[in-house]
Amino acid sequence: MATTMFIRHKVSDYAKWKRGYDDFEPLRSGFGVTAASVHRDTTDPTVIIVTHQFKDAGAMMVFVNSEELKTGMANAGVMGIPEIWFGEDLEHTTP
Repeated sequence: MATTMFIRHKVSDYAKWKRGYDDFEPLRSGFGVTAASVHRDTTDPTVIIVTHQFKDAGAMMVFVNSEELKTGMANAGVMGIPEIWFGEDLEHTTP
């Protein structure tokens, strides 16, 4: 079953973070990310919310526990410990 990882964290500088995030794309794909989205908190522009979708929970857990992800987040300027949630994808709708 497909799964989604939700990550919420603060960044020191969005432009720096976005460059790091974009540069990390080949690694995300290599870890099995099939789709992603980036959002900004409506009340705090330093808070970024990211989703990553995977074909299965196993790939998601390998990715979230990888040293590459931890290093990439640190290099991109993520501040503090990110909040991370995991979910099984049950339904996708379109208007």
